[in-house]
Amino acid sequence: MTILEPHDPVADASDIEARAQAALADIAAIRASVARAIFGQETVVEHTLTAILAGGHALLVGVPGLAKTRLVETLGVALGLDGKRIQFTPDLMPSDIVGSEVLDQGDGGRRSFRFIRGPVFAQLLMADEINRASPRTQSALLQAMQEYHVTVAGERHDLPAPFHVLATQNPLEQEGTYPLPEAQLDRFLMQVDVDYPDLAAERRILMATTGVTDDKAEPVIDAERLRDIQRLVRQMPVPESVVDAILSLVRSARPGHGSAEADAHIAWGPGPRASQALMLCVRARALYEGRLAPSLDDVHALAEPILQHRMALNFAARAEGTGVREVIARLKRALG
Repeated sequence: MTILEPHDPVADASDIEARAQAALADIAAIRASVARAIFGQETVVEHTLTAILAGGHALLVGVPGLAKTRLVETLGVALGLDGKRIQFTPDLMPSDIVGSEVLDQGDGGRRSFRFIRGPVFAQLLMADEINRASPRTQSALLQAMQEYHVTVAGERHDLPAPFHVLATQNPLEQEGTYPLPEAQLDRFLMQVDVDYPDLAAERRILMATTGVTDDKAEPVIDAERLRDIQRLVRQMPVPESVVDAILSLVRSARPGHGSAEADAHIAWGPGPRASQALMLCVRARALYEGRLAPSLDDVHALAEPILQHRMALNFAARAEGTGVREVIARLKRALG
């Protein structure tokens, strides 16, 4: 058995390439498994799985009935993750998510508190209609998403590893909702917009889901293998041109940093966490697409899902009817 020395870049590169080739085969099998149950949402599947491979969380935004719940369940099966679901409502309390302490009495009359874990203790948590919960409840989930642990009665309780939150949000019905604060939105690696399927995909959905049997995804990997792939993503080399493109794109979305587009239409732009998200996700997307290194195409493809929830338009842009997607498209064109 050959031991790779840390200072041997050639050996390190060959090791990463061998591991990447194995990961490519696993990811191809995951894609095939997911395709058995999800039709016509290739971009949504790509972005969601990219977020998971990069080790982050994703916010799925779409009207009801577009298979957002089915997608999360399917990914949980294919990735071999322990999944749980929380239906967010206005009366949901933080203890309903993280858990609570109960008072136990032993045989000798001795009393003690025992912690009962909430549904947040899962490897893949679906937060359904997350914006229907109160800010207090949302803040409890915020700590879990950022710190990967929860604190109850002063005691720290670590969450399972890996831990991913896939939250859903209805963009139409806003009555009785609590908009997610910017601090929580920033914790989502991506915002994935779920649109209507095309005609061919909807025909497949009709034929596949209204019969006696319904195709389901099959397990492909387990949680430990997923963590191996996530570690590999962080070790993948990134060309200097891609690093420069990431920095140029993110900084151009900040007003006061030399971008005429940002100065004219953006009230506040993305912080360094957006650059970190792009750096991880371009690597993960390269693997998803069967490549061993990211390219400028990955930066362009991921700009919208990573930036759109990390920036806000000013009054002038809203008065002109300019949307955040249009602004990002202009920034990408300026990037070249």
